[in-house]
Amino acid sequence: MRSKPEKAVLIGIEMPPLSRARSPVARLRVPLAESMQELERLAATAGASVVAGITQKRERPDQRYCIGSGKLEELRTMVLAYKADMVVFDCSLSPSQARNLEEILGIKVIDRTELILDIFAQHARTREGKLQVELAQSSFLLTRLTGHGVLMSRLGGGIATRGPGETKLEYDRRRIRKKIAELKREIEKVRAERSLRREKRRSSHLPTAALVGYTNSGKSTLMNALAKAEVPAEDKLFATLDTTVRRLYLPSGKTVLLTDTVGFIQKLPHQLIAAFRATLEEVAESDLLLHVVDISHPYFEDQIAAVYSVLEEIKASNKPILTVFNKADRLAGGPPETTLKEYQPSLAVSALYQQGMDDLLKALSEQIRA
Repeated sequence: MRSKPEKAVLIGIEMPPLSRARSPVARLRVPLAESMQELERLAATAGASVVAGITQKRERPDQRYCIGSGKLEELRTMVLAYKADMVVFDCSLSPSQARNLEEILGIKVIDRTELILDIFAQHARTREGKLQVELAQSSFLLTRLTGHGVLMSRLGGGIATRGPGETKLEYDRRRIRKKIAELKREIEKVRAERSLRREKRRSSHLPTAALVGYTNSGKSTLMNALAKAEVPAEDKLFATLDTTVRRLYLPSGKTVLLTDTVGFIQKLPHQLIAAFRATLEEVAESDLLLHVVDISHPYFEDQIAAVYSVLEEIKASNKPILTVFNKADRLAGGPPETTLKEYQPSLAVSALYQQGMDDLLKALSEQIRA
């Protein structure tokens, strides 16, 4: 019998951008309304039922609760009224803030990072994917171990409880560090195997192109349309985590190796970027990037900025980029000419209905020849 989805209350906090954040991804200023919409989609992807959401504007987070006392009381009232099972914060919480909030609210409290990690845990299929997700979760858990309190005793299952060690009270720092070391060794083996495969591909002198883009922009659908790859394509965030490589035959007579890999998102947890280093190397080592953009999304320009920031972080921002505005069928008249000119070279397609594929193959041939 299928269990009922957990009822979630979402809370977003608008604060000044972090000018000294450790990564360009964290420094992006995302409109609160956009971020909250995305948080709702993330919660739904994880299997939660969103029952309410509230926001607050602050200069800095409260040290004890992240939010102010008045907003905390409003949140507590909302939790009781909707009989919520958990609260999801759009920002990052410290271990003490999460513990204090759980003590006041009496239910599970997680942040955006935990939610994304849980989605990755659900969607990992291959051994490599599972290893990388487990490493990211273990690294995150290590930062949360001090004063974990209630967080370490979540025995009921559900969102943000899947994954290594989250239901074992006896986990301590030494054991987590040992686990992280073991996972890194295993991933290093995978990385070496992947590097060997790349060297074999290089010896064939075939150019490589990698599909990159925001999650749910249609990369896998485009991969299927171009290369008959039969990659699972769903209308979900992070539906595809595993890398797929296929031969693509161009009109010019040349052959290119096309790679589909994990999608990006605003505020992508740095634990995931570090853990998926072996996978993201496929992007960094490619000759050309096909940046797939959902042109129908109201915040597509912010999504483009998020992708560029991740590319900068993995040292792939200097690669030649062909921008592919996907889902053009959803726009009357297609993308504006000004948008196409701004992101040259670029073109508009509909991967779902396989519109514009011939033009894309020609553009790809020109880029490869160049």
